[in-house]
Amino acid sequence: MKFPKTIRTYCPRCKTHTEHTVAIYKAGKRRTLSEGQRRYLRKNEGYGSKRKPEQKRFAKTTKKVVLLITCTKCGYKRHILGIRLKKIELTEVMR
Repeated sequence: MKFPKTIRTYCPRCKTHTEHTVAIYKAGKRRTLSEGQRRYLRKNEGYGSKRKPEQKRFAKTTKKVVLLITCTKCGYKRHILGIRLKKIELTEVMR
């Protein structure tokens, strides 16, 4: 799917419609010292199987892509929740 690099949409901080730049959201690196990650590693270590079963077959053929939109006026960032797509391509202008 082709999606524009800039869109005009509502900004809750400016309280008006402004231009927003669009990027594909990518999750950051997991912090090894965070409590949840330490708990996960502690449960996984030693003999025995993994904490949760590994998935053998995937039912879904696509992943949900989260878009990060940034207001060009004030810099406020927010997410457009997952759209299920095989492939996304950010294009210059769609008209």
